[in-house]
Amino acid sequence: MGVFLNRVSTVVPPNDVHKTFIDFAMGQLDERTVPVFQRLVQRSQIEHRWSVLTPAGSDQPDAVDSEGIYRRGAFPSTATRMRLFERFAPDLAEKAVAGLELGAGARDVTHVIAVSCTGLSAPGLDLELVERCGLNPSVERTVVGFMGCYAAINALKLARHIVRSEPASRVLVVCVELCTLHLQQTNNLEQVLSFLVFGDGCAAALISADPSGLNLDSFHAALLPEAGEQITWTVGDQGFDMFLSGQVPASVGTALRLDRGRILDNAAIDEIDLWAVHPGGRSVLDAVQTALALDASALADSREVLRRFGNMSSATILFVLDRIMKRARPGERGCAMAFGPGLTAETMLFTAA
Repeated sequence: MGVFLNRVSTVVPPNDVHKTFIDFAMGQLDERTVPVFQRLVQRSQIEHRWSVLTPAGSDQPDAVDSEGIYRRGAFPSTATRMRLFERFAPDLAEKAVAGLELGAGARDVTHVIAVSCTGLSAPGLDLELVERCGLNPSVERTVVGFMGCYAAINALKLARHIVRSEPASRVLVVCVELCTLHLQQTNNLEQVLSFLVFGDGCAAALISADPSGLNLDSFHAALLPEAGEQITWTVGDQGFDMFLSGQVPASVGTALRLDRGRILDNAAIDEIDLWAVHPGGRSVLDAVQTALALDASALADSREVLRRFGNMSSATILFVLDRIMKRARPGERGCAMAFGPGLTAETMLFTAA
């Protein structure tokens, strides 16, 4: 039976902080590394990133945000950052679900899958969604946490299993990521560069057996365990610590070349009409394009999402799929993929209905 991604709704917070974070990073680096950072900023292909944090004004020289929670020399603890997640994440998630325009159909949602790798609490986002969005209190709830940028693919995979086992199911997937809460004060260039690409965002999606949107055909995970330490995401005393090695793009390319036949179910590259690739960064998109010998236009949607929003972890691939759904023609075949710790490429084949 067919299982379909029927609708996607996306939302970002109101504060464009890309320049604010660049200025902050410049103030952390020494004279030797500043020129390197500036070159990479210019090459990043990112113009905007959004945050739940409001940038500090010119009258707050020591603060990064307007509330002074992030102050130079006194950045907040993990507990404080989790309280910020509890404060901001439900509002963003509620707006994303509202964008699906479920109306009275909200009571027909049978399953909720709440996804985040940037915050956690209990009672958590899943229960907030039930209360705020008018869902049936007995809705089945699952939380997918701390998987990283590929978590949305896993959520769609789980939703597909649910609908295939219970065809009347209507599954709500909500990915909310507040990456900017985990800004770190450091002069380590590699760590600073990891924060050059991340922003906040939320996406909601409805999956069911209703034949509209994108048919979720199959999934495949490609692992490159020898590169497992190139992407890490750990809980520290002052937020979650992200490490992205400069070797990641090359490893992504290797994983795709080794597993291309299984990822594409032995289809030829020119049989795939639509490419939804997680924009983990410009160099990651370049690596995918090279590894699969894609035309420059193939990743246009991914590059546009990167330009407008940066990398919003798990929510990002749904932003790309949302753009593709708006222009896809019935019968077109597509491939989606996202990358994260492991080193893992989670992939999905789909067909436009």
